[in-house]
Amino acid sequence: MKCKMCGETAAVSLRSCHAGFCEKCYQIYFRRQVKRGIESRNLFSRDDRILAALSGGKDSLALALELVELGYNVTGLFIDLAIPGSSAKARGITEEFCRAHGLPLIVADLGREGLPIPEVKKLLRRPVCSMCGKIKRYYFNKIAVDGGFDCLATGHNLDDEVSRLFSNTLRWDKAYLSDQGPVLEACPGFARKAKPLWRLTEFETANYAFIRNIPCHSDPCPYSGGASFGVLKNVLQKLESGMPGKKLDFYLGFLDRGREAFAKEQESKADALAPCWECGAPTSSGDICGVCRAKRTLAERRA
Repeated sequence: MKCKMCGETAAVSLRSCHAGFCEKCYQIYFRRQVKRGIESRNLFSRDDRILAALSGGKDSLALALELVELGYNVTGLFIDLAIPGSSAKARGITEEFCRAHGLPLIVADLGREGLPIPEVKKLLRRPVCSMCGKIKRYYFNKIAVDGGFDCLATGHNLDDEVSRLFSNTLRWDKAYLSDQGPVLEACPGFARKAKPLWRLTEFETANYAFIRNIPCHSDPCPYSGGASFGVLKNVLQKLESGMPGKKLDFYLGFLDRGREAFAKEQESKADALAPCWECGAPTSSGDICGVCRAKRTLAERRA
C-alpha cells in the first residue's frame, strides 16, 4: 500500500478512512485529527492553562506531547495509586517523559493522602475499578480547581468514549448520557474537562506512540479482573472490523442528534449537588462525599 499523502510505502493502514500513511505523513494525519478534535468542539484555547492527566500509558503521553508541540500551556498531573510495582513503574515513566519534554508535573500520592488503592480494595465486595475511578476523578478535579487551571485534559480515545457510550446506552443511564462527550463545561465546584483524542482510536494512538518512540507503561492493572469495559470494547471492535468507521459514526451521531435529549438530566443532576462537609467538593450524598467517607473509614481501621 502507498501513502495517501506522499506516495511512499505506507507504514500504517487505516481501514476506517481507506488509506495508508508513511511514518512522517502519519504524524501529520494524527496531529490534524487532534487539532480537529479540539477546534471543532471548542475544547480549549491557547490562552488556557491546561492540566493534562497522565497515567504513563500511550494515550495520555501521546496527548501531552501533541499539546506541547502545538504550543499549548500544559502542566502534567500523575495520580500515584500506591499499587505495589505497577504505580512506581508508571510514575517513573511519567516523570522521565516530563523531564525529557520540559513539562511541569504535579504528583498526587494516594498513599500520603490516606487512600492507597490496595487498602481501598479491601473495603469493597466488588471490583475496585469503579471506586478507583471515582478517587482519580476527585483528585483530577480538585487539583484543577484548586490550581486555577482552565481545563483538565484526559487521554480518552475514541474506543474509550464509544465503549462508555455503549455501556450507558445499554443501561439507558440518563445521568451519564447527559454529560457524555469530548467536553464538559465548568460549573460551580467542577473544572472544565476535555478529551482531545476523541477522534482517534486506540490503534491509532498506539501507532503514534510507536512511531514517536514514546516509552509507555503498558502493564495491565493487577486489579482490573472482572471489569466489563474490555468486553464492550471487544464487541465494538468486531463491529468496526466488519463496518470500518462505524465507531466514529455512532459517536458523532450521538453528539449531533442524541445528546440534546438528555440535557435536562444534566441540569437536574447539578441542582442535586451540595458541598461535602469535610472537603467542600460537590456531592449528592447530602453530607460527606464518597472519597472522604472512604478516607475516614480507612483512618478508623488504622487507629
